Amino acid sequence: MTNTDVTQLDNPLWYALKGAQQAYAIGSSHIRRYRSGILPFAAYDYRSPGNIAELDSFLEKDEVFFLVGALPSLPSHWKLIRELPCAQMTLELPPAPLQTTTAVTALTAADRDTMFELIHRVQPGYYEPDTHQLGNYFGIWQDDKLVAIAGERMRLEGMVEISAVCTDPAYTGRGYAQQLIVHICRTNLEKGNMLFLHVLTSNERAIRLYEHLGFRQRRVISFWKLINAGTILGTKL
Repeated sequence: MTNTDVTQLDNPLWYALKGAQQAYAIGSSHIRRYRSGILPFAAYDYRSPGNIAELDSFLEKDEVFFLVGALPSLPSHWKLIRELPCAQMTLELPPAPLQTTTAVTALTAADRDTMFELIHRVQPGYYEPDTHQLGNYFGIWQDDKLVAIAGERMRLEGMVEISAVCTDPAYTGRGYAQQLIVHICRTNLEKGNMLFLHVLTSNERAIRLYEHLGFRQRRVISFWKLINAGTILGTKL
């Protein structure tokens, strides 16, 4: 495994946006966000929380976005919609072999709309039409349609986040999610990457699955859903 600074996972978005995924970022030396259409996630350097207002110049009016981790003092026109406490889990044990014959397919830009439709239907709000550009996505097709998907979202130095794990409700209970997660884990372990993921602390079923696959909770970290409700750079919109 490559040398990794696991403490970067305490502020994962910041280190992704200033490092391995900076090509997908806009912002300044203190704040960054993914470009529009990629992901509605923003981050700031915890060492300079007073600069969070700089993010204003990179937000649209009434834009809904997420911060991850420590919540700074917010500008008055940013409104907190919801806190989403998540278990941050890292892969500690290699996944055991699976007994399955279902084919896993690497998804491409040609599958862009199909990927978005499935994820948006099952897990709306955390995936944009071009999120797939951030990493490799894999799917399982049945009956000539995409029925399960999982992929890579945040990427830090030597660390990759598994995300967008979802299955069409009509095809659950067949082990598709497990198969896709194991596939991504093995692919990245071969490259020397460490795997991590985020799952709502209330999603006990998913947490049990991840524990079965070798993941262990590292910490609880919150995703903060916010809306920019009116002022950018001191000008009322």
